[in-house]
Amino acid sequence: MSDFLNLILSHLPWFWVAVMVVALVFEAITFSLTTVWAAVSAFLMIFLCRAALPFRWQLLIFFVITILLMVFTRPFAVKKLKLGRVTTNVNSMDGQEVLVVKKITRFEKGEVKASNGVTWTAMCADGAGEGEIPKGSVCLVERVEGNTLIVRAKAE
Repeated sequence: MSDFLNLILSHLPWFWVAVMVVALVFEAITFSLTTVWAAVSAFLMIFLCRAALPFRWQLLIFFVITILLMVFTRPFAVKKLKLGRVTTNVNSMDGQEVLVVKKITRFEKGEVKASNGVTWTAMCADGAGEGEIPKGSVCLVERVEGNTLIVRAKAE
């Protein structure tokens, strides 16, 4: 163990290069913007290790820089790179009025056209009571299930 530690201490710039490469490899595998900050810190440590700082201080500086970068820059980077959960506006369809372009029966799907011009597959809402919603009717979207709108005839 002592020989290994002496080897590291005698080649500190290469140690920090190795830490940087390992952090970049993990980042390339996960792409979660967590270990990239350790890679940036390790890059800075390549230059800071030239100062006559003890290794434990170098480790402390490395961890402090990594944590500060992660806390203060990661949220901004995630927002700008649009990482994480992909959000869509399909749930904004709930409550919208749509026009039936192909009749909808209780046992057969039909088609409706939204106000933005997109045609959707549609089904009657459970327990809707209607036997059929004819073409040309206006309906309200109750919910979205996959790529099908669940609709109910609009009460007039």
